[in-house]
Amino acid sequence: MDAQGRGRADDIDPADQWVLNPNTGEYEMRLPPSAPQSGVPGPRKPPASDTDPSVLGATQPLGRSAAPGRPRPETPGRAVPPPRRRRGAPAPEEPLPGRRGRRPAKKAAKGKKVLLWTGGVMAFVLVAGAGAAYFYIEHLNNNIASVSDDGASTGGFEKDKAINILLIGTDKRTGAGNEKYGDAGSVGHADTTILLHVSKDRSNATALSIPRDLIVDIPDCPTTQEDGSQKVIPGTPQTRFNTSLGQDDRTPSCTMRTVTELTGVKPDNFMVADFNAVKTLTSAVGGVEVCLGKDIDDPDSHLKLSKGNHTIEGEQALAFVRTRHSVGFGGDLSRIGLQQQFLSALMRKLKDNDTLTSPSKMLDLAEAGTKALTVDSQLSSIGKLKDLGLELGKLDTKNLTFATTPVIDNPAEKVPTTVVLNESSAPQVFDMIKNDVSFTAVKEKKKKEAAAVAARLKGTKAAASEVRVRIMNGGAVAGSAQETLSWLQVEEGVTKSENAGNAPAELAKTTLEYAPDQADQARRLADIMGLPGSAMKPGESVENAQGVPAMTLTLGKDFKGAGASQTTPTKAPADVDKSTADKVECAE
Repeated sequence: MDAQGRGRADDIDPADQWVLNPNTGEYEMRLPPSAPQSGVPGPRKPPASDTDPSVLGATQPLGRSAAPGRPRPETPGRAVPPPRRRRGAPAPEEPLPGRRGRRPAKKAAKGKKVLLWTGGVMAFVLVAGAGAAYFYIEHLNNNIASVSDDGASTGGFEKDKAINILLIGTDKRTGAGNEKYGDAGSVGHADTTILLHVSKDRSNATALSIPRDLIVDIPDCPTTQEDGSQKVIPGTPQTRFNTSLGQDDRTPSCTMRTVTELTGVKPDNFMVADFNAVKTLTSAVGGVEVCLGKDIDDPDSHLKLSKGNHTIEGEQALAFVRTRHSVGFGGDLSRIGLQQQFLSALMRKLKDNDTLTSPSKMLDLAEAGTKALTVDSQLSSIGKLKDLGLELGKLDTKNLTFATTPVIDNPAEKVPTTVVLNESSAPQVFDMIKNDVSFTAVKEKKKKEAAAVAARLKGTKAAASEVRVRIMNGGAVAGSAQETLSWLQVEEGVTKSENAGNAPAELAKTTLEYAPDQADQARRLADIMGLPGSAMKPGESVENAQGVPAMTLTLGKDFKGAGASQTTPTKAPADVDKSTADKVECAE
């Protein structure tokens, strides 16, 4: 065992024991046939459960560690002893992806083998531990700190659904050398917050920054305190967003509730990091390259860099993401842009081949990432983080958009120090995320599919007086069917409409089902209500109260109210600042 806490076999560095197989795109352990295998470093404390599936799935292939200085018996023809398990112990779960010997496999794209997200002032390291460091998975599990989500989340991400992760960077001065940063005595506010949305098909993602000085309503927050007790922390109307964490003993679950109230998007999980995350992650990858459009000398953040490209890490990297007085307008919004540039640069470095093919860097990333995180209880093991990482790893960074919540200066302040939502564009941004709409160009196949759906709206339209429709409530606010009926009959002239009560089942989306010979009626009703082509469902007609064929309009959970357009925007507002992770931008 060396000073870094990594196992060695006959003075062989572990980084040399793991080799990237070009056929599979995965790491394999390669040892001389006669070399005994040394013990694996144990965790700092016992694992939570011997039967935890996430632990068994990663650790079972190890077998038992040999006693120090005592080699294992050799198995003829094998370089590594086969796994062993105790009698009566459950069979090991399927091994982590790629650990299936040397069977030929399709070579994966280099940029998609590992995706290590960074947010707050960092996001998180997801796949590094799963991809190259599973041989001390229990040790990594014990690095991870977790707190309760207090029922504020969806219950955790699911593989067949869109994913929403709340990433929070705090200004708490924890860790060596951080005394000079942040606010003295800070309880750890939500200094930097990003809502990361990954599409259901994993083709695109949006990282939406929420300004810390945004005025919001913080709701009442049921909270599990450090001693395990339960406490409802009263909400605060019209206050800074950053006080949703830390203030009055609020935990990350309260920030999660605040984001849900603000955006209408309920996060699946949260991750929290402090100042050390930026320092340790950038050092683990050997620094990241950033670009400055001018010289910066900021005495507050301690950043001093000349115009041009620079490779930064450690303390200098932290100073870079903390600076604000020397860029843009000198406020928090300018700093957000700088942080987004930094996160893009870090992601490009993490997917770089020099990082992916370096086991030592991967080990350092696994160690740094797991120590830097506080996650919700749904993500409290490397196994769960690995599953999330594999989902995120399907994303191409050119389709990851960094955007900032649209805001304007607070009109209630003579000298603005806070901001409020830009009501003309912020709802559109939130609606795009809620409805899984990409901020970047979608693939050609998806474009064709969207065009086919949109074609349902094209063609002749019947007169409003000829539209026959039954209206059902399938998850909308109570009374929505009657409200819509009254609006259609009185204001839009759809007199042949009726309230059919509640639908047999709730629907996420509002739908209009119609028979082929009712297409012209369907197009008219869609035009009146602002229904998108995706809401149009060719099918069958039903008889109305008069025994005449009619269409069926079912108001789903997404229904916005009578008279409100139901069409989701297909692109971000022009005034929304955005960039993609694959492009290099210089801070001004």
